[in-house]
Amino acid sequence: MASKVVLGARPKNFKKTITVDLPEGGQGEIVMSYVYRTRTEFGALVDELTAAAGVPPPKSEAAEDVAFSLRTSIETAVEKNAEYILRVADGWNLEAGWSLASVRQLCDELPGAALAIIEQYRAAVTEGRLGN
Repeated sequence: MASKVVLGARPKNFKKTITVDLPEGGQGEIVMSYVYRTRTEFGALVDELTAAAGVPPPKSEAAEDVAFSLRTSIETAVEKNAEYILRVADGWNLEAGWSLASVRQLCDELPGAALAIIEQYRAAVTEGRLGN
């Protein structure tokens, strides 16, 4: 029997199992504990993170000011993904403890897992997809 819907009885968090492809083949699972946010709260979070991610323009058009580094770009993406995950979740079931360092390691070693964690949270809070 379905539970009665009660408006205003919001949970502190919710759990979702994320299935990820492993580099050696096969799949693994991570049970994430996500922070509950309403759609409007999620919108405010995204606005805040977008504003904070502003990249300053180069000082000039000289090659040394606009040189592209794939390594720097990837390191920045890893760091930003880890920071984002720490804002939307408050734990997981991995043996590695819940910390910036372990989330950063996940983002670096398993970028597909990081993207799945990010996407599943977005879907849960904007589309109501809470089930596994």
